[in-house]
Amino acid sequence: MNHREWTILRKVIDEAEALGLMLNGVDEAAFLVSEEKTRAVCMTLINIGELVKNLDNDFRSENPQVPWKDMAGLRDVAAPGYFTLRMQDIWIYASIEMPMFASQITQILESDEKQHPSSESENKECPPQ
Repeated sequence: MNHREWTILRKVIDEAEALGLMLNGVDEAAFLVSEEKTRAVCMTLINIGELVKNLDNDFRSENPQVPWKDMAGLRDVAAPGYFTLRMQDIWIYASIEMPMFASQITQILESDEKQHPSSESENKECPPQ
């Protein structure tokens, strides 16, 4: 995995963690009546989809266990059609599916760290040049 892919995946994980914080202690009913929550969650999912679109196709093909196309596709639907979204579907995606996807991405990052223990990881925290 190159530095760019690693950076994108870390940003996806950061966004997924932000989703977790937004939804912490919130049930579906509370989510559905909170415009602030629905807008924030949708924007975060759009961010994730945009990040995923920046991954190389080869990288996505090498890691088929993650539904990259679904994540990117949600962005394509949510960005232009926010007011037509079913928030019940967004709830399921954000509260159930996205944590599973984040876990899969974390496994990819951990696997890469095991394969490249020190030299790569020391440089990965640095911003891209």
